[in-house]
Amino acid sequence: MAIAIYGRQSIDKKDSISIEAQINLCKKECGTDNKFMVYTDKGYSGKNTDRPQFLKMMNDIKTGLIDRVIVYRLDRLSRSITDFGHMWEELSRYHVSFTSVSEKFDTDTPAGRAMLYIIMVFAQLERETIAERVKDNYYERTKYGTWLGGPAPFGFNTGRIISGGKSVPSLIANKEITTVEKIFQSYIQDGCSLGSIAKMLSEEGISCGKRKNWDSTAISRILRNPVYAMADIDVYIYYRDKGITRFANSIEEFNGTHSAQVTGKRDAATRKYSDFKNHIVSLTNFPGTIPSGIWLKCQHKLDRNMQLKNSGKGKNSWLTGLLKCAGCGYAVIVKKGYKGSLFLACSGHYNLHACGIKEFMLNIKEIENAVQKSIEEILSQCQNDSLYEPVYNSRQKMELIKIEEKIGKLVECIAASTEITTSYLNKEIEKLDMQRQKIINSIEEKQKNKKYQPASIIFKNLDNTQKHQAAEAFIEKILVGTGSIEIIWKA
Repeated sequence: MAIAIYGRQSIDKKDSISIEAQINLCKKECGTDNKFMVYTDKGYSGKNTDRPQFLKMMNDIKTGLIDRVIVYRLDRLSRSITDFGHMWEELSRYHVSFTSVSEKFDTDTPAGRAMLYIIMVFAQLERETIAERVKDNYYERTKYGTWLGGPAPFGFNTGRIISGGKSVPSLIANKEITTVEKIFQSYIQDGCSLGSIAKMLSEEGISCGKRKNWDSTAISRILRNPVYAMADIDVYIYYRDKGITRFANSIEEFNGTHSAQVTGKRDAATRKYSDFKNHIVSLTNFPGTIPSGIWLKCQHKLDRNMQLKNSGKGKNSWLTGLLKCAGCGYAVIVKKGYKGSLFLACSGHYNLHACGIKEFMLNIKEIENAVQKSIEEILSQCQNDSLYEPVYNSRQKMELIKIEEKIGKLVECIAASTEITTSYLNKEIEKLDMQRQKIINSIEEKQKNKKYQPASIIFKNLDNTQKHQAAEAFIEKILVGTGSIEIIWKA
């Protein structure tokens, strides 16, 4: 059997010992009469054991070629106490001893084995401490609005600015920012969809970064990104309502001067922020481009469309879910037939055998046209005016948020308080709640006195998802007979 000498170096650094030097120091421990085999992994980290020469050495141990392993230092072998624990079990199973030249111990002795475990614990602690420091530094940078790295979003270039006397990372708008503005302005228009914007930009010859053509995903990614928004109190409230509790800046700093960024762990498979829990919102060190009102209209529209798409409604018709059989009251389903043709089927007849209507004389397109005409007549009676203005200002919003936060903190204190302090805390909560109610009453009073006018909607220009949403807003259900329909409107 032979002695295994193992060396590893992740990167070449002036203050790190080379693999050649490690091997030479280990050879001195072998003695002149012993046979040795050398295994080296250059360019591999010690955070895991997925290294070709290390795996080869472990395989040679299992086949009985090795009876001793020598390394220059323990962390050359592994930086993980778990990985080393597994490796040590393998060494023990095949009666292979272990020697570290730098730490001066040998597992052939009890003291050496004890020292081995102690060193591994501290090696793991050092690694975790370094990782924690890197993480803390990363989140600390969010407080100062620096760009945290990665490719620049569409419409920006990475750069540096002088802040606090230091040169710090930032984003600098380029000529493509005009396309970003066009995307936001287009999406808030009635009947405009992600697909229609993608088609428009592709036909105009505007490239999507390194790609020639646009798609819905690229448009959605831009619309969702807060780095374009003039982050004010409304943007703060939007993310707070999304479940974010960590903000790197105070409420007062959300004044629309700068944009914002969301930092947190993403779903590795989708590369999306699927859950905002444990995320943090911070203001950037560069100005926003899109007014918060426009940015938020886009977010709300995206949120509504996402809910509708997830519901599975409107697959074959934008009236799906509203159609009911006039004979039995059960749902009328739109199904695909021969060569993709659509036909209507009563679920009460086919699934429950509780209806005598076997087929409908009308087809789904005729019903959609009739319903669309009725909805357009209602919309034509509405005054075409701009969207309504908010009835309360940013100051009132900020006061409400501060009061709610204070009440929340006082409620938390009650659990650990005495009877006397509980009485005091309850009185303080009552005072805050009275202030809160006073603001709400003021808002409600303005709400009563404000006349709202709906925005102009061209129904025929809406996509199926938007038509379904509009139909649900007006219609309770549509009763379908063998040759007629009856629309039951919401009160």
